[in-house]
Amino acid sequence: MTRAVFLGTGMAVPDRVVTNDDLASLMDTSDEWIRTRTGISERRWVREGETGVSLALRASRAALEMAALAPADIDAIVYATSTPDHFAPGGGVYLQDQLGTGPVPALDVRAQCSGFIYALSVADAWIRAGSYRRILVVGSEVQSTGMDLSTEGRHTAVIFADGAGAAVLGPTDDDSRGIIGFDIHSEGAQAEHLWVDAPGSMYHPRISAKHIEEGRHFLQMDGKEVFRHAVVRMPESVRAVLAARGLTPADIGLLIPHQANLRISEMVQKSLGLSQDQVYNNIMRYGNTTSATIPIALDECVRSGRVKQGDLLVFTAFGSGFTWGSALVRW
Repeated sequence: MTRAVFLGTGMAVPDRVVTNDDLASLMDTSDEWIRTRTGISERRWVREGETGVSLALRASRAALEMAALAPADIDAIVYATSTPDHFAPGGGVYLQDQLGTGPVPALDVRAQCSGFIYALSVADAWIRAGSYRRILVVGSEVQSTGMDLSTEGRHTAVIFADGAGAAVLGPTDDDSRGIIGFDIHSEGAQAEHLWVDAPGSMYHPRISAKHIEEGRHFLQMDGKEVFRHAVVRMPESVRAVLAARGLTPADIGLLIPHQANLRISEMVQKSLGLSQDQVYNNIMRYGNTTSATIPIALDECVRSGRVKQGDLLVFTAFGSGFTWGSALVRW
C-alpha cells in the first residue's frame, strides 16, 4: 500500500526577537512571571510588511531544497493557518502564486493549533488515494498583529508568536517508512474558551467600532480551561494513535508536541512516562506559533540529526475549537 513520506522540511521565523523584558515595558509583567507560567524566554514577531505568506514562502523553499525538488514538482498545497493575511482568499493561493508552482490546487485548513496535523491528514489521504504525488504542507502564522499589548491582554500577548514551517510529502511503497496513522478530534462546545469573536460574517457589519472598543477583535483565552483539557486530550490521543498499531509510549523515538506552553508539554511527558530524550521542546525560543510549532520543531530536529531513519515519531496538538489530534510517523 502506498504511504506518504517526508521528502524535505523547512522553517522560517522573523528576525525580530521580542524578549520578556521587552514585553515588561509594555504591560504589567516580568521575565520571571512569563517564564514561570509558560516557559518562554523570547519569541519572534514580524516587522511591518512581513506576512504569513512571506514566512511560508521561505519555509517552503527550504523544504523544497532539502527534497531536491523545484516548485514545478509540487502537485498540491495544503496550507494551515488561523491568521490568514486576508479574510478571503486564504493564504494557500498566494503561496502558490509566489512560489511559482503553476495552477495546482491550494487548500487552506482552519484547525488552529491542530492545523498542521489536520493538514498532514489531508495530504496523506490524497497521496494514498493516488490523487497527487508531491504535496507541500505548510503551517504559517502571524499572531503578533492580533495581540492586545496591554496588561489586560498579557495572558495571550506573552505566549503567541509568528513563524512558519513546511514539509514536502511524497509516495512510497516501503511499508517500513512514512505516515502510519492519525487520531483527530474536535469539541465545538468548548470553542469560546479560545477564540477571536470578530470580524465575523454573523455580524452586520462584520466589524464595528463597538467590537474594537470591547476588544473582541483580539484573541481571547481562558487559560485554565485550555490547560485542563490539553493535558488530558494530548496524551489520550497519543495513546490512541499508538494503540491502534499495537504500540505503546515506550516505543516512541521522539514526541514533538504542539508548543502551547512548556508546562503543558511537561505534563504530557509525565502522563506518558517519557524521558527528556523522547520529547522535543523549543517554545522557550519561539513562543506559541499555533499551526507552525510542530513543523518548525520537526525541521530543527531533522537538520540537527535528532531524527534518524527508522525512528518512530509522534506529533500531537491541542488548540482552539477545541481541536486536537496526533500523527504517527516512521521516519
